[in-house]
Amino acid sequence: MIRTGRRPINKSERMILNNYQAMTLIGELKDEELSPELVVHLHRIITEGTVPEADSYFRKEGDGIGVYDNSNNLLLHMPPPAREIQRRIAAMCEFANEAQTGVFLHPVLKAVILHFWLAYDHPFVDGNGRTARALFYWLMLRQRFWLFEFISISSILKKAPAKYGKSFLYTETDDNDLTYFILSQLGVICRALDQLQVYLARKTREIRETAELLKQSSNLNHRQLALLGHALKHPGMRYTIRSHQTSHRVTYQTSRTDLLDLAEKSLLRKTKEGKTFVFMAPQDLGQRLRAAS
Repeated sequence: MIRTGRRPINKSERMILNNYQAMTLIGELKDEELSPELVVHLHRIITEGTVPEADSYFRKEGDGIGVYDNSNNLLLHMPPPAREIQRRIAAMCEFANEAQTGVFLHPVLKAVILHFWLAYDHPFVDGNGRTARALFYWLMLRQRFWLFEFISISSILKKAPAKYGKSFLYTETDDNDLTYFILSQLGVICRALDQLQVYLARKTREIRETAELLKQSSNLNHRQLALLGHALKHPGMRYTIRSHQTSHRVTYQTSRTDLLDLAEKSLLRKTKEGKTFVFMAPQDLGQRLRAAS
């Protein structure tokens, strides 16, 4: 969906697209200071099309917002009153922007605290958790932990939502001792990094396998090799100039040249749908590659 530019067809796809757009924005704004306006802007991007537009601002008195259990009967957390939100978010931004906090505070701990702070204050009617995680990523990238652009803490949290919720409850019921939440999130980060290592190992194997198959094809560039490696595992897969451009962050012309070259080599089949060129991976791509080499 993201590669081709196709519009999302349901809420789940909309949230995936929103998260992608938010991460792109965070990468662009990581050097800007955090402000209440930027927090609201991030929240709007993350929740676009998933919550009413009226809820993309700080909540107001009388909204009755609280955090409940799955049955929606037991109140787990009552956020601070809405009248305090502006002051509290301003203080949160000041904390995030401080170069020095008086004592050494590791950037990862600071990012985790920022995550907790927004989730605790719950300044929006909906989308607080997603916005809190976005601020975590913003601070990590701001502190030049560039690898965090490629890890997903959300996928880990989704697998064990009860642990995530309990880390908040333990903190709140023990005089706001953040140790519980910090330890929980550090565990999440470690598991996310482990997932990334597994992913990178798998991709490395795939690249080696593709390189072995294509070792005689020295006239193909790394983007073409990556696409063919993907196509070998997904016969019949459809690619467009837009999808290839998005995947490799190159210009339209570079993407077009890559795909047309593969089509001319009979490694992809070129068709046209309306005004759009579509390139399909043939079922016998492996045989074609062996013949070409």
